[in-house]
Amino acid sequence: MREAMFQDLLFLVLLVGLSVPLGVYIYKVMMGEKVFLSRIMQPAERGIYRIIGVREDDDMSPGQYTGAVLIFSGIGLIALFLLLMVQGLLPLNPEHQTAMSWDLAFNTAVSFVTNTNWQAYSGESALSYLTQSLGLTVQNFVSAGMGIAVLFALIRGFVRKSQGTVGNFWKDMVRIHLYVLLPLSAILALLLVSQGVVQTFSPYAHVANLENSAASIVPLGPAASQIAIKQLGTNGGGFFGMNSAFPLENPTAFSNLLQLLSILLIPASLCVSFGRAVKDRGQGRVIYAAMLFLFILCLVGITASERYGAPLIHGVASSGNMEGKEVVHGVGTSALWAAATTAASNGSVNSMHDSFTPLAGGLLMFLMQLGEIVFGGVGSGLYGMLAFVILTVFIAGLMVGRTPEYLGKKIAPFEMKMVCLIVLAPPLLTLLGTAAAVLMPQSASWMTNSGAHGFSEILYAFTSLGNNNGSAFGGYAANNAFTNILGGFVMLLVRYIPMAGVIFLAGSLSGKKSVAAGEGTLSTSGAMFAFLLIAIILLIGALSFLPALALGPIADYFTTRGLS
Repeated sequence: MREAMFQDLLFLVLLVGLSVPLGVYIYKVMMGEKVFLSRIMQPAERGIYRIIGVREDDDMSPGQYTGAVLIFSGIGLIALFLLLMVQGLLPLNPEHQTAMSWDLAFNTAVSFVTNTNWQAYSGESALSYLTQSLGLTVQNFVSAGMGIAVLFALIRGFVRKSQGTVGNFWKDMVRIHLYVLLPLSAILALLLVSQGVVQTFSPYAHVANLENSAASIVPLGPAASQIAIKQLGTNGGGFFGMNSAFPLENPTAFSNLLQLLSILLIPASLCVSFGRAVKDRGQGRVIYAAMLFLFILCLVGITASERYGAPLIHGVASSGNMEGKEVVHGVGTSALWAAATTAASNGSVNSMHDSFTPLAGGLLMFLMQLGEIVFGGVGSGLYGMLAFVILTVFIAGLMVGRTPEYLGKKIAPFEMKMVCLIVLAPPLLTLLGTAAAVLMPQSASWMTNSGAHGFSEILYAFTSLGNNNGSAFGGYAANNAFTNILGGFVMLLVRYIPMAGVIFLAGSLSGKKSVAAGEGTLSTSGAMFAFLLIAIILLIGALSFLPALALGPIADYFTTRGLS
């Protein structure tokens, strides 16, 4: 346990230490200030604007910005769906992978376009090198960039006065990719290759088996380039079916640390960027502290549960629950990764979550069920947290009988309607999807386990789909037409309903004048507000999901202890 505590502390120190300079850098990039890459990237940036016919100084209304988001995503969805359906006819397919079924292709295309990266297939046995590179990796970039773009549209809503515009979507996307995502991904990919992560277009290797005459097949491919952006962009889709538990995707302790840091690095950095952008660093610190507190709280619970576990699980008392974990990672590293991937909208795994103890599995679900706001996805995590901040301000305003305001902007009924869309859409779609799956006559055949643990498998699957996470328990047979189709629509709705709400919230705030803070203005940059924010988040999460969790992991815990 001491080793796990030291490892977790080192990870958090590195995360905070790296996030501050990166957050300042992202702020400068998105505010149009000069950075050290400006001399290199500005000619390319201007060239892209000329090609796509965009003027840098053009601003968009909320409707125009939302339309650009939906059109861009729609084109990407259609292109990726068609690529998955015709990959057998295209080059860079040395293993002769054939087309996916239409429902699996639909689910996969939606999954990557929405930054969910839910995978009901194994990459090495279902996708060609061209599909992985041109299809999935490209969407890993642009779906991540879209989350950051929408976040800065919201930030402009707080900063601007009486304008009603939220920025230019195309300019935001170009700058995010040229100055942030591409350079970081190139650096991380090179570091991963140095650790032995595979990056090749050669066919799969056939290796002689020492035990018998049969040859073993070792899957290869251009993996490092996809793994870099899958982690940095909180995508999480593995190049190989076993994801980051596979040696060629995550071969060493250092590659494991690099990937772990990259999962939370940009979401944490954006808190710093937010504080800088609104000219009040205390606001960013409060949000960062709230996220960090919730993350540490869940991490301690997950690690303790895996280390000491339920008494009836063999071997837990001596070495922890090693079922479903790689020996090289152990309990501590597996618990840290699981907490990070479910706190962020990432979904990559280096162990099988279905084998976690019931309470640890329940905490992994709860981290997602909070709405992916404990760091969360790049951009989407922070704008989701800001919705909770506005909700907290509104509730506090009602308690003292004042019109609520945040960062000098009055919070009116329209803003609260948008906040409700952002906050309530994920839990509603998660619970509706879970209920629909449980009611299906064949649902029992989709579960590896029965009883409370079987229900947990379904609840986890739709929690992951309904919060754009993408991780899986590992015990749910996801590749069926019902889950592929329903899950696809859940992923679409839970991505774009809150996103549209954020953009229109930004437009409404941008059109308002700023009001000066008075004696009765609630301070939103102190410890008291951070405590209130955490309480509201936990209250909303508990009210939404406690009954479902009671039927799943909580009941599973008491069953495992022999107390049911």
